[in-house]
Amino acid sequence: MSILLKNKRRQQTGLTDRLYLKYLDGVHVFLVLWKAARAVEAYAEKSITELGVCGSDFAVLEALLHKGPLPVNEIGKKILLTSGSITVAVDRLEKRGLVERRAHGTDRRARIVHLTMKGRKLITRIYAEHAADMEKLAAASLTKAERKTLISLLKKIGYKAAAFRAQPKERRVIRK
Repeated sequence: MSILLKNKRRQQTGLTDRLYLKYLDGVHVFLVLWKAARAVEAYAEKSITELGVCGSDFAVLEALLHKGPLPVNEIGKKILLTSGSITVAVDRLEKRGLVERRAHGTDRRARIVHLTMKGRKLITRIYAEHAADMEKLAAASLTKAERKTLISLLKKIGYKAAAFRAQPKERRVIRK
């Protein structure tokens, strides 16, 4: 980006040079990303709870709807719940008649979680309502082109963060 274009953008923001540089630093990028993610997450949680289920129950049902029957531990990995939390969620859904555990075809130790007809009917309806809520937010906030750009940028920073996390941190020597 040319200096002229950078200066034009800085002038459009109304920020001084010093504040503009701070506006672009890594910490500020992180804070904006974090706050936006929290706001969107709160909106999504509200959408789900207004449908009469908690977030973990919705996530289990949604995973089964889109991925098909799964072992309990695989569901937990997909929706980022600990083994204890996923067991409690599946127990709760099983008591409501929304899922059932069945024996694995070849592994006697494993149990596969399936949606019941009642569970499939419920998650199909509430997933459609939740998807409509999320589309309402996206449509009110971003054009299709902006969505595409945002997805690309989020993937870019996410993949880079994962790669950095996998590398050992360089030791910095602090001299007195």
